[in-house]
Amino acid sequence: MPNAPTSSEAPKREGGLLNAIERIGNALPDPATLFLIGVVVVFGVSWLAEFRGWESVLLNTDGEQVLSASATNLLSADGFRWLIENLISMFVNFRPLGLVLVAAIGIAVAEKSGLIAAALKAILVVVPRSLITPATFFAGVMSSMAVDAGYIVLPPLAAAIYKAIGRSPLVGLAAVFAGVAAGFNANLLVTGIDPLLAGLTEEAARILDPSYNVNPASNWYFMIVSTFMITIVGWGISAWIVEPRLQKKSPEEGGPGADGDSIDLNLSAEEKRGLWWAGLTTLLTLGLIVANIFFSWGFLYDAPGSIGTGEGQQPFATWIGSIVPLLVILFFFPGLGYGIAVGTIRSDRDIVRMMSEYMAILANYIVLAFFAAMFVASFAYSGLGQMMAIEGGDLLRRADLSTSALLVGFIFVVAFVNLFVGSMSAKWAMLATVFVPMLMTLGISPELTQVAYRIGDSTTNSITPLNQYLVVVLVFMQQYVKKAGIGTLVSLMLPYSAAFLVVWTILLVIWIALGLPIGVDAPLTWSPDALGG
Repeated sequence: MPNAPTSSEAPKREGGLLNAIERIGNALPDPATLFLIGVVVVFGVSWLAEFRGWESVLLNTDGEQVLSASATNLLSADGFRWLIENLISMFVNFRPLGLVLVAAIGIAVAEKSGLIAAALKAILVVVPRSLITPATFFAGVMSSMAVDAGYIVLPPLAAAIYKAIGRSPLVGLAAVFAGVAAGFNANLLVTGIDPLLAGLTEEAARILDPSYNVNPASNWYFMIVSTFMITIVGWGISAWIVEPRLQKKSPEEGGPGADGDSIDLNLSAEEKRGLWWAGLTTLLTLGLIVANIFFSWGFLYDAPGSIGTGEGQQPFATWIGSIVPLLVILFFFPGLGYGIAVGTIRSDRDIVRMMSEYMAILANYIVLAFFAAMFVASFAYSGLGQMMAIEGGDLLRRADLSTSALLVGFIFVVAFVNLFVGSMSAKWAMLATVFVPMLMTLGISPELTQVAYRIGDSTTNSITPLNQYLVVVLVFMQQYVKKAGIGTLVSLMLPYSAAFLVVWTILLVIWIALGLPIGVDAPLTWSPDALGG
């Protein structure tokens, strides 16, 4: 597998628009710095809002006042005292931080042992040739289980498979990259992405409703359907647009017969043995979890009548509230079984090393979380979050737009912003604090706003030059097309991004029209009456 280019070897960017996007994006400060700037702005605006005596009022469906919001001046001795006294607790209690770090414990073993890479490889090498394209997309979408592993493992593998069966290797590379990048937020399973986003959404929702809870599986049903939708739509784009175009090109331009490095497409005996043991371990682990949910002796069992919104009841089933620890178990034990079978795990020291190496990858996120926590807490404590939500919601209410129209507009805003701000969590931490409570005042639930965000955030991942893996994928492409540049890759990916953006948005509109649940414990609507009760 070729190495990613150094800064001196990075290929030249092509295309005026792409260069402009890249320059603007690179000119932005680091996301952590953006959050720090946000804190400074919140302090200044809170002083101005208190000085001018601004106040916002939220009414319920009967026209009665249920919430009055005014600003708390943070640019004062009391404001700075609040910041100093609560700085540690706001970071430690920042819900997304703990969720991500805990989930990483199990994912680390599954990825570093080699299980996830072998499982993705198995998907691509065992399917019939006629189904290789949908299998490629499906593998790409499912690779988000291992966060970014799909960007590295799948593109060269898919390109080599397509070349071996006499098709353009660029079709395989484009298909899998579209699945990994543009389909990043979809999956058949609850992954580490879900608790991360749910934690940020819950923090934002509590600006308006302090008791609001967001289930990590709140988008699960919609994302299951989205996985199949992306697979089918991507299959069609490849068959009707991308492959016919490349079929006409010479091997030097990426057509069939293109030369390039070959890789071993066969699963080794060790990989097969490891996958067998991982599969057996998965079945046993799932069986134990299910037994503990449904039998009264189980630690995940909930007695009849214990779940609800009444006094003494819990909002979620125990297994749903424990989805992150269960996710750790479902990744850890199969990863352990695979690692022992293939020899990548020989002692407990190997397990600890794998976890430590994976945690090192999250170091940047931990720094980001510190400043994000400071921004979110300051925004909420200042009262500006409630004021902006009420006033922004009132402005949108006067525009008299439907729920679908509001969310379609939001999706396209996110898709555009994604061209300039690459970090999924950083974007949502910034956007959620404004849009989640604002759309709540219009009757749109936080979970539904989160779904819309996931669509916009995913669809332009494969065409933004700020995707850190774009150049890596370009290097894989250059194994077959020596003169390929960023413009070549983006032009190849543009049909996928455009199709996913349109069809995924239509899917959400239809979903809303049918009133279908988008996930576990995930309403489509929210009413200010909940605050007045």
